Parts: sequence; C-alpha cells; structure tokens
Amino acid sequence: MNNLAQRTITGAIFAVVVLGSILWSPYAQATVFSIFMVLGLIEFYNLFRNHPVVQVSREIGVFIGIFIFVLLVGVSFELFKPISIVVIFPLFFTLILEELWRKKENPLINISVLVFGIIYIVAPFYLTIDLNVRTSDNAMPHVIGMYLLMWTNDTFAYFTGRLIGRTPLFPRISPKKTWEGTIGGILFTVLLGFIIGAYINRGEELFWVISAIIIAPCAIFGDLLESLFKRSLSIKDSGNILPGHGGILDRFDAALFGIPFFYCWSMFYEYF
Repeated sequence: MNNLAQRTITGAIFAVVVLGSILWSPYAQATVFSIFMVLGLIEFYNLFRNHPVVQVSREIGVFIGIFIFVLLVGVSFELFKPISIVVIFPLFFTLILEELWRKKENPLINISVLVFGIIYIVAPFYLTIDLNVRTSDNAMPHVIGMYLLMWTNDTFAYFTGRLIGRTPLFPRISPKKTWEGTIGGILFTVLLGFIIGAYINRGEELFWVISAIIIAPCAIFGDLLESLFKRSLSIKDSGNILPGHGGILDRFDAALFGIPFFYCWSMFYEYF
C-alpha cells in the first residue's frame, strides 16, 4: 500500500506537469518535454555505464541527440527551414566515424546502441511536440487524448490484473502481467476513446476508438520492451528520479513505443 500511495502521488504530479504544459501552450510543452528527452537520453546511456560488452560514448550520444532534437523542433515551430533536416544524415555517419578513434573491442555493438538510443528516445519526444503543434486548436489536443488513453490502459490493466488476473501474458519477460489484466486495460481504453470522440471532440468517435485500439497494444508492447531491456541488463528500474515509478524510461515506456504509431494514424486521418 505504501508503494501504491507513492506511485499515485508521483503519478498525479507527473500528470499535472505533462497535461498542464500541453494545455498551456505548444512552447511550454516543448520546454517540459525537452527536459524529459534529455533526462531520458542520459538515463538510457547510463544503463551501459558498467556493461562488460557495450562501451557506448554517452557524451557523444547525448550531444548528437540534443542537436537533432533542437533541429527538428525548430522546424516544427518554423524557426528553421525544412531543408535543415538534411543535416541529420551526415550527422549519423559522424557517429560511426567516432568509433575509429575510440579503439573499443565491439564497435558495431557500440554504434548500434548509440544510434538506437537516439531513435528510441529523441524521435518519440519530438513527434509528441510536432503533433501538439499541429492539433493544439482541437477541443482536446490529440496529444492529451493519447496520454489519457495510455494511462487508462496502464491503470486498468494493473487493477484488473490484481483483481482477476490468473493467466500469465509473457512470463519470460514480465511474470506479473496477465491476459485478464491486458484485456481489461484494452476494454477500458476503448471505452474512454468512445467517450472522448462522442462528448469532447464531438463527431470523432471513429478516430478515437481506432486510436484506442492502436494505443492499447502499443502501450503493452512498449512496457514489455522496456522490461526486456531491464531484464537483459539485470536491473529493476532504469533510474530513480520518479519515486515509486523509477526513471524517465520507466514512466515513458508505453509512450516511447506508442507515439510513432499514434502519430502516423493521426497524420493519415488529418490528411484524408
């Protein structure tokens, strides 16, 4: 119960910060999410600080990640011209060249982890900001709806699993997750999606129900993927910055995987 209370308090404060920044303005959201992105990037590379095989350059990864992130966000806010994005391509090859001077034993693995960290952390946080810039005029910005659906799935999967969970979902990676909890989370997420479409962003029931159907399994896969990373590294949490939740990656595990899928669906829906 103490852990649940701690998780609830931290989760409530976290939700206020996230939703408050989004409702305030796209610039406020960009500021808050930029901080999350930098902390998440540092946290990711810190996972390999004492790894016997992976010897990734945290400083280079964080620097290049921030550079790419600022460039992309600048384009979204029309501070830079879209052609500026082409700088990203030679930048990735610069990352590869850096291994020539490091003289480490496993350069291919180091490069893979370095580049994956940038894609896994930078891309989703940027897409969240860009999506808010594009849809902030809606009755409920798509970013807020997305997070509400993700949190609903996480919350009701947890409580449904605690109440009636019996059948393990993926015992090799996450022994406590059950099929009953997973199904419960999906059902409540779809229900919330319908409510958003019918009563908040009226006339968009189809969009939000399909969004819920996309987000719920993506959130589950994101959670499982993060659990796989931690299990392979023999750690419990990615960090300790959020009491009761662990680190930034622990709190954003579902979002990091789900955001690209929701962003893609949202862009297709707006276009057609």
